[in-house]
Amino acid sequence: MKSANLQPVTKLEQDPHRLRDEREKVLEVAIGREVRAFRKQQGITVAELSRLTDLSIGMLSKIENGNTSPSLTTLQNLANALSVPLTAFFRGYEENREAILTKAGEGVEIERAGTRAGHQYNLLGHIGSNASGVIVEPYLLTLTKESDTFNTFQHGGIEMIYMLEGKLDYLHGNEIYPLEPGDTLFFDADAPHGPERLVELPIRYLSIICYPQQKG
Repeated sequence: MKSANLQPVTKLEQDPHRLRDEREKVLEVAIGREVRAFRKQQGITVAELSRLTDLSIGMLSKIENGNTSPSLTTLQNLANALSVPLTAFFRGYEENREAILTKAGEGVEIERAGTRAGHQYNLLGHIGSNASGVIVEPYLLTLTKESDTFNTFQHGGIEMIYMLEGKLDYLHGNEIYPLEPGDTLFFDADAPHGPERLVELPIRYLSIICYPQQKG
């Protein structure tokens, strides 16, 4: 059985509490992403785009990395060279950003593929196609004395389990992990996994599944 004793020494590259109140900077980044995306879609190098627009490679690099505010004339020049409407560069900035609030007890009860008797799945929220390219599905699972166990649940992506109540032995691949309230299990969901033994009932835990959204 594997166990991870993590020490609080890892420095995150992203600050989750950083306020993004510099709207101009956000717009620059959004424009830069679109310029780069259109250029790559058309198989145009930065050097080729430089020749088409008379903009220096350094300036194009600054624009694509969101490090400068291009003028409307520059944007029109880029739009002509890439054969896209000027408004296309603002698509990412204007895109709606969804937020889902699910009040206590209001999660949608669903039946997932592979669900066994007595396994109650409550989907706590779902955002489909989005700018991140990632789908996240958060579930609240409740297991009672009538619950079956299973060991062949497999799907793509990464999954995280956070125990809220009760105790269980959880199978992942060839390993079994004893879980109790406060424990977290983070794993590759492509391996067989699921509750192997229900130790102390009732059992409740959060299951958060992340996987790439399908393109096209």
